Amino acid sequence: MQEDEKRRAGLLFFPGDPALVAQKRKAHKASQDFNRLYEDQIEERNAILHEILGAFGEGSFIQGPVTFHYGCHTFIGHHCFVNFNFTVQDDGEVRIGNHCDFGPNVTIVTPVHPMLANERLALTDNEGRSRRLCYAKPVTVGNYCWLGAGVILCPGVTVGDNCVIGAGSVVTRDIPAGSFAAGNPCRVIRTLTDADSIFHKPEVLGDFLTPPDDPGDDPKT
Repeated sequence: MQEDEKRRAGLLFFPGDPALVAQKRKAHKASQDFNRLYEDQIEERNAILHEILGAFGEGSFIQGPVTFHYGCHTFIGHHCFVNFNFTVQDDGEVRIGNHCDFGPNVTIVTPVHPMLANERLALTDNEGRSRRLCYAKPVTVGNYCWLGAGVILCPGVTVGDNCVIGAGSVVTRDIPAGSFAAGNPCRVIRTLTDADSIFHKPEVLGDFLTPPDDPGDDPKT
C-alpha cells in the first residue's frame, strides 16, 4: 500500500515519502507565489489557486497571505470570502461549502500525531523501518457558515450549514447546522433563529435594507 493510499484511508502514513514531499513543496511554493501578488492581480492569483487546490469555486476570494500544506486535498465552494492569514494543513481532505466567510487567522488542521513521546519519535513497521508517522482526519465546513477571527478547526470535525463560530474558538467536535458556537473548546451557545436577525438591531441598520431570498433557494448551493 502506497503512503498516499494510507493517508487517504486514515491510516498511519510516512509524510516524508518522496511523492508526498514533492506535493507539499509544490503547494508551499505556490502559496508563496500567491502571497507575492497584489490583491488586484485576480487572474494570476486565481490561476495559482486553480492549479494547486482540489477545487476553487466561482466567485470565491482569498485575501492572503495563505498557506496550503498539500493544496490538492482542499476543496472550496462558490462565493466564499477568506480573510488574512488562512492556514490549511490538509493532510486529510478539507471541504468548504458555498457562501462561507472566514475571518483573519483561521487555521484548519487535519493531521494527528501519537500522544506518547516515544511513539512520536518513531514507529517501526513490519519491514523493520523506523519512521515518524501520523494519520489524518478530514474536516468539513457546510454552506453559509461564518467563522470568526482566529478560529481553529481540529482534525475530524464537521461544521454544519448556516453556522456561526465565534472568534478565537477551538473546534474539537462537530457543530450541528444552524448553531452559534464559541469557546475553547467550542460549544453550541444556541440555535440561530429569527431573533438573531439584523432587523432587530435598528441602531446599526442605517438606510433600509432588503434581506436576500432564503439561502436555501440559491441555485449554486
